[in-house]
Amino acid sequence: MAFSFLTQDLAIDLGTANTVILVNDKIVVDEPSIVAIDQNTGKPIAFGQKARMMHGKTHANIKTIRPLKDGVIADFNACEMMIRGFVKMINYKHSLFTPSLRMVVSIPSGSTEVEIRAVRDSSEHAGGRDVYLIYEPMAAAVGIGLDVEAPTGNMVVDIGGGTTEIAVISLGGIVINHSIRVAGDGFTNEIQQYMRQQHSIKIGELTAEDIKIKVGAALSELDEYPEPYVVRGPNLMTAHPVEVNVTSQEIAHCLDKSLAKIEAAVISVLEQTPPELYADIVQRGIYLTGGGALLRGLDKRLYEKINIEFHVSEDPLHAVARGTSVALKNTDRFPFLMR
Repeated sequence: MAFSFLTQDLAIDLGTANTVILVNDKIVVDEPSIVAIDQNTGKPIAFGQKARMMHGKTHANIKTIRPLKDGVIADFNACEMMIRGFVKMINYKHSLFTPSLRMVVSIPSGSTEVEIRAVRDSSEHAGGRDVYLIYEPMAAAVGIGLDVEAPTGNMVVDIGGGTTEIAVISLGGIVINHSIRVAGDGFTNEIQQYMRQQHSIKIGELTAEDIKIKVGAALSELDEYPEPYVVRGPNLMTAHPVEVNVTSQEIAHCLDKSLAKIEAAVISVLEQTPPELYADIVQRGIYLTGGGALLRGLDKRLYEKINIEFHVSEDPLHAVARGTSVALKNTDRFPFLMR
């Protein structure tokens, strides 16, 4: 391209929990999907990790917003500000001006026309000149190195922040897909409720998220148990400070209902899978990606329930982002990219 220095190629995984941006296969932004806005001026004051640290600690003049809910844009304005803010974080010191942007953005496979348009519009308003869209499970499959164009069945379960995407992929297309709104955010809410009911302790979203990361588990019996996590907060009845040790067994029990919904969704997709592709999946196993794949013992629990091997992919958190980056290089070759 004659004026390639005038164009910047960005691969964006616009997630409910985290936004990851890659330039030339390098992760340049990996931040929580959250923006802090000054209520008086309506202007953004912080993005990503800085805004996350303010979450739940703001006064009347500052508001923290998570623009995406259940995998789709809930606040169009805030989303646009957030994408703009993240794009600005990328280093443009080498150029005297901001280049025009070519983007590939990942979206949930269950997105409606309206939701797809919202992502496209937000990306264009944030400076995208050429915007391509790719479905998350397809991006995840490409990101973990599966040959999606082969006449072979591959099954991917991508457990993100807002949605769990389950898809059977063959010949460069999604044969069957199912998207459910049970994922990382749902697990965090379950932990908050559990702490209220079982321990009469009130905790915020960030603390619940920490519990999930430190002692989150899908099975009560693990090969290796993490250290119990100490939670401090106010007692609901007396408002006195209390301290509770939370174990992985408790969290496994607490997340049981949500995980059962994911199991049911996987079984439902397998029931609809054509027999030839089903045989491929049994032989090759099912691939787990997304932050939820890091839940201790999840692969084992799913194997016990469904009797097909589950593989936790390497670096599951960035699988979708890496696949989006590969797609960006092959915009002319991949038929599953949407303009």
